[in-house]
Amino acid sequence: MPESNLHYPIGKFIPQPSYTPAEIAEHITSIQQLPDKIQACLQNFTAPLFDTPYRPGGWTGRQVVHHLADSHMNAYIRCKWMLTENTPLIKAYNEKAWAETPETKSDPVLSVALLKALHAKWVFLLRELTADDLQKSFLHPETNKHVPLNRLIALYAWHGEHHLAHLELVLNSKF
Repeated sequence: MPESNLHYPIGKFIPQPSYTPAEIAEHITSIQQLPDKIQACLQNFTAPLFDTPYRPGGWTGRQVVHHLADSHMNAYIRCKWMLTENTPLIKAYNEKAWAETPETKSDPVLSVALLKALHAKWVFLLRELTADDLQKSFLHPETNKHVPLNRLIALYAWHGEHHLAHLELVLNSKF
């Protein structure tokens, strides 16, 4: 499989200028379903697979699961900032360094449990948003770009499926 397919097995995220209510609802459903999809995938993992990278030089299955929890916690907090502050400047974080902190060596079931609780709360919030809420945005400090809440929802629906595909690569040893 070509390296680009291993890095982006479902393709790169392509932001749209706008999203319909039906598209937003579909993205929220994807976010809702992700923890169960991750859990189902991991039920087929053997112990060595958790420490197998999805591509040469890539994260291990264990790191991918912990990354999902870390990243989606940040996304949830960004949603809360957008809803409670006027175009907040968010705090960026070094996801590669976060993937190396000590707890990323722990059992991924911890992050699956966190994803289940986080996504339940996050989805409840997302389903209550108004059309005006969906247009609120944050400012990213590294890109200096405004990211509207509707795009963040689309991005994290993609992000979950993106990393689920990485776990499936590990499971199926397609590299």
